[in-house]
Amino acid sequence: MRTLLPLLSALFSLSLPAAERPNVILIMADDFGQECVAANGGESYRTPNLDRLAAEGMRFEHCHSQPLCTPTRVQLMTGRYNVRNYLNFGTLLRRETTFGHLLQKAGYATGICGKWQLGRETDAPSHFGFQEALLWQHTRRPPRYANAGLELNGVEKDYPEGSYGPKLINDFALDFVTRHKDAPFFLYYPMILTHDPFQPTPDSPDWDPKARGENVSRKTAHFADMVGYMDKMVGRLDEHLKQLGIRDNTLLIFTGDNGAHSSITSRFQGRDYQGGKGRTTNNGHHVPLIVSWPAVMKQGRVCSDLVSCADFLPTLCAAAGAPLPDSVDGVSFLPQLLGGPGTPRECIYAWYSPRQGPDMTVREYAFDRDYKLYRDGSFFDLKADPLEKAPLQQPLTGKAASARKRLQACLDRYQDARPAELDATFKAAAKDMPGSSRKAGLKGKAGKNKNL
Repeated sequence: MRTLLPLLSALFSLSLPAAERPNVILIMADDFGQECVAANGGESYRTPNLDRLAAEGMRFEHCHSQPLCTPTRVQLMTGRYNVRNYLNFGTLLRRETTFGHLLQKAGYATGICGKWQLGRETDAPSHFGFQEALLWQHTRRPPRYANAGLELNGVEKDYPEGSYGPKLINDFALDFVTRHKDAPFFLYYPMILTHDPFQPTPDSPDWDPKARGENVSRKTAHFADMVGYMDKMVGRLDEHLKQLGIRDNTLLIFTGDNGAHSSITSRFQGRDYQGGKGRTTNNGHHVPLIVSWPAVMKQGRVCSDLVSCADFLPTLCAAAGAPLPDSVDGVSFLPQLLGGPGTPRECIYAWYSPRQGPDMTVREYAFDRDYKLYRDGSFFDLKADPLEKAPLQQPLTGKAASARKRLQACLDRYQDARPAELDATFKAAAKDMPGSSRKAGLKGKAGKNKNL
């Protein structure tokens, strides 16, 4: 039975007529680690809508992104590890196939709303398979919160006084699902909350509808308000789907793009937990994953299987009946959603380059629930040493020795996976970058590598 489940899962969708295939919504919060959700054991923030979705659907305990936003977005949208296709911060190679392409080809109406940060070409969202788009940080970088500037289908639009970017984006999401409620749709919703700067929301006592620009300071006082508003927007979309009568057959997935900012310390499962955005420790890449699909998932469950952000594309394709490209590293977790054991991962692999330029870095590692091994040989016990302060020393015995051997085999599988021409472009581009990865990702509307 175990070996038949992936086939059965695919047949489940492929055998359905288009009108009965599930709608698919993928929501991804920005800079939002596992510790921020009360259902996971978070104690600092109220997340009633996420908690309810978890109680009625499936909550995964071991979902992992990349430690930074662009690397995660590239991996999530393509189902491929960064070793194969990552050029630099703010870039998604134009030659890549995304879940937008694949679900559109399978007959889905496709939309995207929220944060882009993957290329400043005006046609970028449509080029990557999204028929409709309302985005921040597409062709420019205006304020994202109070009195936001966004791009509607590539057209720059500044919104009137008193507007709030996350609400405008949520309005677009509600409108999109309303207009496409009679046929299958795919909405990718990479939220702009809860990224710094930490500012008042319209629900905050000190909200100022006349505020201009973004305060770049990282004072954390409003982070809880931003978490609450983010949760509210998830609940608003969920309720709207119910009012439209399409909630039962809508597969709704919620996750985060990386850990919370390091200035945020939360209470999690009885202890202080510092955000680790940008770091390769677990607090940099351990993110929530909550899935709700009422027509299929009849009661709440918790899953301890490992999930990588590369796994979302094959899962969405399996649910939608869309064929997979040949070069996909992800593993579908649709069988687990359907109540079966699936084919759980033994480990997760990561190739991570947070910076390009004079201080270019690459970190490569593999891990499971208990141990992590880096390409340089550093090996950590994640249960005893979650912040990776003291690598285990040789000789190893027992469980640790077995885990190291298994993780080394995982690393070995990707020893030569980096395309030579991409690596040459990566290194050449790095030499030309005078500053940080952030500056590199934002300079110019179309860089010289736009057609790669």
